Amino acid sequence: QVQLVESGGGLVQAGGSLRLSCAASGSTYSINAMGWYRQVPGKQRELVARITTSGITNYPDSVKGRFTISRDNGKNTVYLQMNSLKPEDTAVYYCKGEAGGWPYWGQGTQVTVSS
Repeated sequence: QVQLVESGGGLVQAGGSLRLSCAASGSTYSINAMGWYRQVPGKQRELVARITTSGITNYPDSVKGRFTISRDNGKNTVYLQMNSLKPEDTAVYYCKGEAGGWPYWGQGTQVTVSS
């Protein structure tokens, strides 16, 4: 079992920055990739960023060049640095861990970008 706790969401003006954190606990040795997803009401949850244990990252075009995912394996924590935020980035952001073929999700943190 893996537990994930996100933090760092909040309200920011367009053009601003936020950094989200996701702390993992439990069977962290089994995690082989972690990622950030976001969801707005009425829409499917979408990938924002993903990073493997070897540090390979991938981003959708909508955030490429603005968001950066990183991980501190010693602290079992993954970060999402979000710059140049836009109102359309407003969503609940979820941390996801992939371990033993199973997905584990955090509780989510709200990010609101005002225009």
